[in-house]
Amino acid sequence: MDSFEYNKVAGAVLGTALLVMALSIGSEIVFDQPTPAKPGYVINVPKEGEGGGNQPPAAIEPIAVRLAKADAKAGANTAKACLACHTLEKGQPAKIGPNLYNVVGGPDAHMAGFPYSAAMQKRHDDGDKWTFEDLDHFLADPKGYVPGTAMTFAGIKDPQARANVIDYLRTLSDSPLPLPPVEAAPAAPA
Repeated sequence: MDSFEYNKVAGAVLGTALLVMALSIGSEIVFDQPTPAKPGYVINVPKEGEGGGNQPPAAIEPIAVRLAKADAKAGANTAKACLACHTLEKGQPAKIGPNLYNVVGGPDAHMAGFPYSAAMQKRHDDGDKWTFEDLDHFLADPKGYVPGTAMTFAGIKDPQARANVIDYLRTLSDSPLPLPPVEAAPAAPA
């Protein structure tokens, strides 16, 4: 190859580079990205005295106190999320999870023929029942309260929302359990 051929190749490479650079500049003009006032993401860190850090968690009222002021209609609304995996009405078949009719006060693993996890079946074999306190702890953190459960739900973090759901589930029975008396409520765990 002579020098003229090298010049043609070098010109083609430089021309292509200039074309790509011109397209890049043109696309930046057409698709302008505004610069944020503050770069990055804001992470809310509680200030001293606002909770968090070494502050103890806020005390949760006992379930009996929360049930005394519970709203079953609000619980029914919150329990709509349960319908993805459970049925609620008497006699309905199981879905991914068991039917929850008559669960409050009933034995753990209460639905005959449902393939419960080994952890839940052990609770049934031990004679455990779904008390108001047990349901409160389970609905707060299913996998934390019954390690090995097949329930993948993350839990209801709001204590009053849990009480509302438990009050609603309590109504799903031929003879609903009475609410526990407030004065007999156990102290909240530390």
